[in-house]
Amino acid sequence: MKLRLKILLLAILPLVAALCLVAWAVVHQEHELLERERTAVQRAYMEARRGELQHYVELAVSNVRPLYERSAKLDEAGRRAAAEQALQLIAQLDYGTDGYFFVYDLQGRVLMHSRQPELVGQNLWALRDPKGEPTIQRLIAQAKAGGGYVEYLWRQPSSARMAPKLGYVVALPQWDWMLGTGLYLDDIQAALTQLEGEARANVARTLWLIGGIALTALLLISASGLALNLSEQRAAEHKLRALAHQVVRLQEQERAHLARELHDGLSQHLVSIKLLVESAQRDARPELLQQAAQRLGDSLNEVRRISHSLRPALLDTLGLPAALAHLAQEFSESGAVQAGASVEGTPRALPEVVNTVLFRVAQEALTNVAKHAGAAHVALTLEFAPEGGVAMRVLDDGRGFDAEAAQEQPGPGIGLRNMRERLTSIGGRLELQSRPGHGTQVEAVIDAARLAQLARDNPAP
Repeated sequence: MKLRLKILLLAILPLVAALCLVAWAVVHQEHELLERERTAVQRAYMEARRGELQHYVELAVSNVRPLYERSAKLDEAGRRAAAEQALQLIAQLDYGTDGYFFVYDLQGRVLMHSRQPELVGQNLWALRDPKGEPTIQRLIAQAKAGGGYVEYLWRQPSSARMAPKLGYVVALPQWDWMLGTGLYLDDIQAALTQLEGEARANVARTLWLIGGIALTALLLISASGLALNLSEQRAAEHKLRALAHQVVRLQEQERAHLARELHDGLSQHLVSIKLLVESAQRDARPELLQQAAQRLGDSLNEVRRISHSLRPALLDTLGLPAALAHLAQEFSESGAVQAGASVEGTPRALPEVVNTVLFRVAQEALTNVAKHAGAAHVALTLEFAPEGGVAMRVLDDGRGFDAEAAQEQPGPGIGLRNMRERLTSIGGRLELQSRPGHGTQVEAVIDAARLAQLARDNPAP
């Protein structure tokens, strides 16, 4: 997984997790609030209904109270007549679609039922609702206990189905009556259902809002990541173009150098040999053939030198320590600077790419010594660290220079830059130490972890 993708995920995942937690908290709090509101609405509704029912029953009792009180002074026939008149008065009382009064005797026989007249005269003492509850017995028991409320199931006149009902009953002992009324509770269920629907709609709107915020945040993060990616890509393309230009420039410089080597050395030797052979053929002079053979040997040596500078065979056959030792020896033989090579630590096989980069850095460093240092001695050291890393140092006793200024302002020379870029390409680093009059040390370092990675990707030949 790419680093940019990891960073993007690290930015997005905590945000998504936080928004999910917020959504869960909102839903949880909404459910708790809905439950509290449901309980409060139900309590308020029931209290209002209880007061309403009691008022209706008290109104019915007040209508028949004169008859009830006068019947106490009458005989049996007069009491029955007063009771019949009272039933007629109560039957005329009505409120709403499903609001009515009912009268039973205390043995369960229906005396008056304005919505279900077919029940009049029937004894419903043993009647039980779908839940098995003795409905009439409960109502009569509550009336005998001084009156009060009873919740039960009864057929609703407007819908002809069983529905929950809240009843209020009182007893009129003188007539052996139970008088009561009731209100069906389906409207409170409708109100609660509406309340739940509104709460769910509120939760849905909140969740959609959270989702919109999350989507907006994700789009902003993605846009930022895309902008960063494009910026890095443009920078990488710019560096790649610069590197490509530098590679082309270096190739042209190498070709120009090789052309000069061939023209100034090998080509002149071959022309000289050609002239000597032609003169020997024309004048029959054996000494000219001997000179031609000598020049031919020099030409072969020049070819070996050019070939070795391009890619030393020792680097592929005997490894980096031997190639560096041969390089130091050739450097000593080619000029006034004495060079020596040494190895510290226990030598081990290195990946081919590491051998090549360190050898080229050594070549570039020695070339800089020959051109600019004015040194008398140069020491080339290859160190194999016990923990697995490798380092190569080129130390001279030349005139030195201001290393910090050279790094901040490289100038027209590309030697140090070439060495640094070669090492950077394999994950190494170039450390430079120099002061005017105190010589220069160039150190190429590749740590153990990077060397192990290179060994896996580029095994030693």
